[in-house]
Amino acid sequence: MKIEITQPAWDDLGDILDYHREQGVPEKGRQFILDILKKIERLASFPDSGRVVPEFEMEFVREIIFSPFRIVYQRDPHKIWIIRIWRSERLLRLD
Repeated sequence: MKIEITQPAWDDLGDILDYHREQGVPEKGRQFILDILKKIERLASFPDSGRVVPEFEMEFVREIIFSPFRIVYQRDPHKIWIIRIWRSERLLRLD
């Protein structure tokens, strides 16, 4: 299955890098990004492996928890859209 990463999710990855750079540990940020991308790649073979996002309770909006991050994605019959990559304590909203 094809995977697309939305611009907001790319921006989230950039924010992760920026944060770790500001904290003086840029390598940790780069490693987080690599690990997150590996988790995302796995979805191509296992698109339903994430849990349904509790805030939405919609079968097609799912997430993978990769502490301390939530990788939120939407699944349709032909593609997976990576929507956001946020800190796990952050609640999602539709607006």
